[in-house]
Amino acid sequence: MRRRSLSLSLIVSLTSVSALFTSPLSANEPTVEEPVPSAQLSTDTKAGENKGDESKKPAMPQAKSIELDKPVSEQELVAPSVEDSTPDTESAPDTPPKPDTEPARSQAQEESPLEPAAPESRPLRLLRAEVPPATSTRLAWSPSQHFEGVYSATPVLVVNGAEPGPTLCLTAAIHGDELNGIETVRRVMYNLDPKTLKGAVIGVPIVNLQGFHRGSRYLTDRRDLNRHFPGDKRGSSASRIARSFFNEVVVHCNAIVDLHTGSFYRTNLPQLRGDLTDPKVVKLTKGFGSTVVLHSKGAKGTLRREAVEAGIPTVTLEAGAPMVLDEPSVSHSVKGIRTLLNQLGMVSKFRLWGEPEPVYYNSTWQRATTGGIIFSKVQLGQTVSKGDLLGTVTNPITNVRKEIRSQYNGRILGMAMDQVVQPGFAAYHIGIQAPQEQISPPAEVTAEPAPEVPATTEAAPPAPAADKDDAVDEPATDAPVQSTEETQQKLDNDEGRDED
Repeated sequence: MRRRSLSLSLIVSLTSVSALFTSPLSANEPTVEEPVPSAQLSTDTKAGENKGDESKKPAMPQAKSIELDKPVSEQELVAPSVEDSTPDTESAPDTPPKPDTEPARSQAQEESPLEPAAPESRPLRLLRAEVPPATSTRLAWSPSQHFEGVYSATPVLVVNGAEPGPTLCLTAAIHGDELNGIETVRRVMYNLDPKTLKGAVIGVPIVNLQGFHRGSRYLTDRRDLNRHFPGDKRGSSASRIARSFFNEVVVHCNAIVDLHTGSFYRTNLPQLRGDLTDPKVVKLTKGFGSTVVLHSKGAKGTLRREAVEAGIPTVTLEAGAPMVLDEPSVSHSVKGIRTLLNQLGMVSKFRLWGEPEPVYYNSTWQRATTGGIIFSKVQLGQTVSKGDLLGTVTNPITNVRKEIRSQYNGRILGMAMDQVVQPGFAAYHIGIQAPQEQISPPAEVTAEPAPEVPATTEAAPPAPAADKDDAVDEPATDAPVQSTEETQQKLDNDEGRDED
């Protein structure tokens, strides 16, 4: 009898163990998935989620409202500008209760048509924080790519207005040696009033903090960050940083202004570069007042081109030279962006400009034919005709002097500063004005949901040319300007190295 009881107990135990290994729960264990960008969470309606149901969104810490123009210590800068969302029960008794004797508004006051209720803005969810309406704050972006676990966080300035509107993003120093954009973003952001702003403005003064610390255009691996967007989380260091910035910041914007200067001791007339076949991009270019506009789609991998292809209208604002702060360029850029904010209906201040500047649909480079020291005979913005003397290149050893003469009728949009040049150096950037019929009509830029990042770009390897950014010389384009797509692509590539 005792043996029979032991046998039954053994059978029951073995059955339980077998059921444990064959339980359907073990096959449905939760797996670790890569987090989805918040922009995709908020716009994904295919899964049947109700966009208006805010309760389904994960809770985020709330950003503190601070005065952006107030100087802060390094310790305050490192501390996160977010508040603890948990209630402080200890300090609650110290808060005086609201008096019951407060006069109530009459029914006539509540229904008065003279005081209509202003539409309320929504909190801006960015960088794992929630920025309430009428709030200015400082957040931080740190790319997922690290060197021995150490990476300095990049400050991200945010002003979320009290009323709804589009979200404009200002990015600067994607190339670490371009200083004019840093000062431009600072002046614009520190003078915004969140109580009167409609929509939100996100400002990233220094995207390429690695290059900025070294005074270099490139990242520490000598790659050009602005040739690797939208990036690849499994690609090179530059691709991973670009992917992080694209997911964490770019996808939250309705429009972007990317600020740059000339490269390699070249200086640029303040100008906008954008794809004028895109009506929303045309709308942005028309909002900058009297600023020269140059049509180009941009080089593959640039933030501007990839953002436009993702559905976010973007323009590049080029002004001045690298490694120097040029006050006229900065002042023009600040005035242009403030004018754009007015044109987008985000601020009410209006600024007067002079005569409108022309639009240049084509451009080309005039190059040095020999090496030596270049001395320019023209200035930025000057109109030139075919055959005009642009500058000379003198060999300091042989004293042989060669002239560079214009092969086109146009205007000097960019030029080399006086320096030592090699044969083939791109010395003068000449813009050729566009026929009006070539330019697309403008379209409104609205606070539409942020576009989703195409799934194919996440796993796609970087383009073969993306890892060849050490080559900084521009491809030659000395053929006459034509209207064919092939010629225009050559022109885009020609100016692509100097742009963005």
